[in-house]
Amino acid sequence: MAALARAISRATRTDIDAETLKILMVFAGAAALLSFAAAMIYRQALKAALL
Repeated sequence: MAALARAISRATRTDIDAETLKILMVFAGAAALLSFAAAMIYRQALKAALL
C-alpha cells in the first residue's frame, strides 16, 4: 500500500498518505459493490425498458 501511495504521489506530484489511499479504496470498493448490487436487482427492469 505504501509503494502504491508513493507511486501515485510521484505521478501526480502531490503528497498522498497510505492511510488516505486506504480510505479512498474502501469507499471506491463500497461504491462498486453497491453499483453491482443495484445492477443485479434492477436487471429485469432494465431489460424490459430496453426492449
